[in-house]
Amino acid sequence: MSILNLFDSGFRERNQDHFAAIVRVAMSDGVITEEEKAFLDRLARKLDISEEEYKNTLKDYMEHPINPPSNYDRRLERLYDLARMVYADRELGERQTGMLERLGVGLGFSPSNIAYVVDKALKLVHAGVDEDNFIEEIKNMNR
Repeated sequence: MSILNLFDSGFRERNQDHFAAIVRVAMSDGVITEEEKAFLDRLARKLDISEEEYKNTLKDYMEHPINPPSNYDRRLERLYDLARMVYADRELGERQTGMLERLGVGLGFSPSNIAYVVDKALKLVHAGVDEDNFIEEIKNMNR
């Protein structure tokens, strides 16, 4: 197996795990709404998730580990995707927020301030900020 194939398979596996984490958030209330489904469809295309992988992930999303990126900006990108999924149906509940907090800790954010980070992330998504501004705003929280 070439080094390119190793990189490609690791990259695809991380994308699948990230997609599964977002499906986990979508399923936190037991149902995937039309808005959540549309978001999942767009994200699957962005992450190059095949139709078969998509269907399998919907069945076994809890089997995928949360693989935290080592790069802080990548963690923020994933947090952005997760916060957008939580807010996709415009209804925030304790289950969705709690799931986002657990996934945030799994991504490598500190348990001591994850509630604050998640609250800020959801407010930014609600305000409609784009990914670049989201990342900048979250980074500025710590200054």
